[in-house]
Amino acid sequence: MAQPAANPGAAAQYTTNPPRELPKRRGTELALLAFSALIVTLAFVLVQANQEQELSWSVVWYGLAYLAIFGVAHLAVRRWAPYADPLILPCVALLNGLGLVMIHRIDLAEAQRALANGGDAAAYAPRQVLFTVIALAFFLGVLILVADHRKLTRYAYTCGLTGLVALALPAVLPSSLSEVNGAKVWLKLPGFSIQPGEFAKILLMIFFAGFLVSKRDLFMTAGKRVLGVELPRARDLGPIIIAALACLGILVFEKDLGTALLFFGIVLMMLYVATERVIWVVLGLSMFSVGGIIAYSLFTHVQQRVANWFDPLETYYDLGGGYQIAQGLFGLGTGGMLGTGLGLGRPDTVPESHTDFISAALGEELGLVGLSAILIVYLLLSMRGMRSALAVRDTFGKLLGGGLSFAVIMQVFVIVGGVTKLIPMTGVTTPFLSAGGSSLLANYALIALLLRISDAARRPQQPAKPKPAPQAPLAEAHTVMVQRSMAGPVIPASPASPAGPANPAQPGHPMNPGNSGHPMNPGHPNVPGMPGAPGTTHPPEGGRQP
Repeated sequence: MAQPAANPGAAAQYTTNPPRELPKRRGTELALLAFSALIVTLAFVLVQANQEQELSWSVVWYGLAYLAIFGVAHLAVRRWAPYADPLILPCVALLNGLGLVMIHRIDLAEAQRALANGGDAAAYAPRQVLFTVIALAFFLGVLILVADHRKLTRYAYTCGLTGLVALALPAVLPSSLSEVNGAKVWLKLPGFSIQPGEFAKILLMIFFAGFLVSKRDLFMTAGKRVLGVELPRARDLGPIIIAALACLGILVFEKDLGTALLFFGIVLMMLYVATERVIWVVLGLSMFSVGGIIAYSLFTHVQQRVANWFDPLETYYDLGGGYQIAQGLFGLGTGGMLGTGLGLGRPDTVPESHTDFISAALGEELGLVGLSAILIVYLLLSMRGMRSALAVRDTFGKLLGGGLSFAVIMQVFVIVGGVTKLIPMTGVTTPFLSAGGSSLLANYALIALLLRISDAARRPQQPAKPKPAPQAPLAEAHTVMVQRSMAGPVIPASPASPAGPANPAQPGHPMNPGNSGHPMNPGHPNVPGMPGAPGTTHPPEGGRQP
């Protein structure tokens, strides 16, 4: 225990538990990245050995590209987000690496089939490496430009407007510029195509986080009580109605059930986190269910998706039927518990196995155990993001971090649920695993924002600079009593005053304590010890006796 401040030397000697700098855990992140690189390298070796019965230089090329990409990402986090969570980037690296391994494995299978048929097959793995490099540049840009996530609140409404435009743009464009495999979710440009909905979800999360922070009290106000439930006020239902109509429009005009589910689920989650009222979730799910029933009764493509969900074998040979879902289920059944082994399955028999159905390909060759391990990595990534959102100090960061973390796990649920026939099939890509540039760009931007929030949550709070105490107004200032000294010069009595001294300073005046007859005088004025009395020794300068 520290000693009193009167003895600073003793206080410094006995001070215990001096303040220490919080660990940044960047070494832990580097070690986990190395472990992820080891797993990915071994997976490449197994695929190459089982497919081509030899090791080629492609393994070295992919391995070096993987190490370079995530080595740069680690250095960027060490430089611009040193206190970020050490598990987020390694989880992303492992998922991206396993996705690259499986895409390379599907390329080898497609090449063998094309060779047997006398044709050529497109290689997606080199494009995936290129997209990952571009996504890393995007990741660095977001991490550097967004130095403080709280500054995004200034652009909340701008992000909301931009997100709505990006979400609705494919629906208003001609099918030749926006439709791929029956879903109008693309924006085809000369030389490349992009899926704007992937970026719209991040922009809309920024908008809803800023909107809910500023209008939180409105959503917490209860309205009428119906059947024991306090319903929100009618005028406060605007945002949830807009979200429901937007999702219904996506479902109807873009034929994309996955994006509608993802967007509406994120809005409901953020609304529940902001208000802690379950009634908003109940109302939102009820409105979405009613909209889905109306869309099913009016549009044939929604009826086709539901029919494929109920019985994919019945529509197995129909155009747009359940062939893809059935083939994915056959692959999962073939893999069983432990899988056929990397490079020993037949994922090329499933259409779009490198994008929408990559989880079915992984389940076939890694089995239920391997696919469950990958899902646990997603769960760990989302939980660490949620943990950072809970620890950050500002409400906007809590809502945005929670929305970003929930978006990852919600997207995985939507796509894996469709592949396993838990819910109707959707066109959402699996984050970091599926081939595609738009998905990688958007998800790496999401991870950059999540790392920024995590850095703010774990960074030690800087002590506030002491401010000078404000001066009190003159009317409130304290009154200081000053006592006049009792000793003073002795003024002789004037001979013109026979009736006695009139000056209070003169001896003999009733108010003069020096008067020998005054009741306040304890003794004769010449008593030793009194000022001016004989025998009194005055101390020299300094106040000490000689």
